Amino acid sequence: MIDLNEDTFLVYVAKMYNSPTCIVSELEDDLKKIKYLKRLFRRYKLTNVLKERLILNHIILLSNVFGPEATTRILFYKVDEEDYVTLKTFLLYLNILPEVVFSINGKSIITSHIPVDMEIAKVLRAI
Repeated sequence: MIDLNEDTFLVYVAKMYNSPTCIVSELEDDLKKIKYLKRLFRRYKLTNVLKERLILNHIILLSNVFGPEATTRILFYKVDEEDYVTLKTFLLYLNILPEVVFSINGKSIITSHIPVDMEIAKVLRAI
């Protein structure tokens, strides 16, 4: 399995991109969803305003084009460590959270060591 780091990220993303007619602009648009997710996580952390349906939609869209395993790896690579709790809660809700996320900057992330945000879990259960 390829280690995700600054040098290998784009190669991995292009390899995992599941589109029969891969157009670079479409790939770039899909990668923008990751930036938007990061913004939504930051907004939640700062203002306690959670746009749970929008976050779910972005993760589902990413999962559809990259596959669940690749999406999880890409998100754990791109999202700040301080937002892992939020990310884990959403991935757990969507049932695409693996026990271990392998090879992110030379280390593996054991997801059971990351707590669940109970406030987000409560909101997601109500959906």
